[in-house]
Amino acid sequence: MSLSDTARERLLTVSTATLTTLLFKRGLRNVFLQNVHPVTAGMPRMVGPACTLRLIPAREDIDVMEAYADPEHPQRQAIETCPPSAVLVIDSRKDARGASAGDILITRLMVRGVAGIVTDGGFRDTPAIAALGFPAYQQRASVPVGPIWHHAADIGLPIACGDVAVYPGDVMVGDGEGVACVPAHLAEEIAAEAVAATAYEDFVELQVRAGRRLHGLYPATPESRAEFERWRQEQGG
Repeated sequence: MSLSDTARERLLTVSTATLTTLLFKRGLRNVFLQNVHPVTAGMPRMVGPACTLRLIPAREDIDVMEAYADPEHPQRQAIETCPPSAVLVIDSRKDARGASAGDILITRLMVRGVAGIVTDGGFRDTPAIAALGFPAYQQRASVPVGPIWHHAADIGLPIACGDVAVYPGDVMVGDGEGVACVPAHLAEEIAAEAVAATAYEDFVELQVRAGRRLHGLYPATPESRAEFERWRQEQGG
C-alpha cells in the first residue's frame, strides 16, 4: 500500500506523541520504538514506508570483511534497493556493539532519495552522519573499529525494531523525540486525524498560556470543540 503525497505532507507536520495517542485509541499500544533516538538534534523530520533489513549474530567463519564485496550481500542489497522516499529500518537485536551502517552507506541512501534510516543498534561515523542533515535514528553510537557483530540475514520481511513489530510498508515517522510505526492500512486516516488533533492542541496551548484552566478544555468537550471551530474560522483555517 503506497503512501499518498498528501498523507506524507501531513505526517511531516505532526508529532510522534500525537500519532501514538491516536493509535492508542485504536487499541495499538506498542508503536513507539524504544531506546531509538535521533543521531543529532535538529534533524529533518522523517516520513516513509518501511523497507526492512534483519541482522542476526555474526559467525566468525562466515562474517569476514571480504563478504561485503559481494553485491548480493543483504546489507548492500538493502542500501541499493531501498526505494526512494522509503525508510530503511534495521533489526539489530538492540545490539549496538557493532555498527549497523556508517556514513558512506548512509550517504548512498541519501543521494538515492531514501527518506531516512532507523536501527535499534548503532551507527559508526556518527559525527559525519550528523553533518549530512539526513534523518538517522539509533540506540547509540557503535565503536569506530571492532569485531563484526552482525550478519545481514534478509531484507523485506517483518522485523522487530526497538521492541516494535515493523512490517514492510508500515509508515515510519520520526521527529526530535524518536520514531513511531504507523500500520500501513491506517496511515492515510491517521495522517488526517493527526493534523486535526494538532490544530486543537495548538488552540489549547494558546488558551493555557492565557491562564485558562485545563478542565473543560483538555481533554476536549463538545463545548470546547465548538469554541475551537469558531477560533479556527477566525484564523481563516
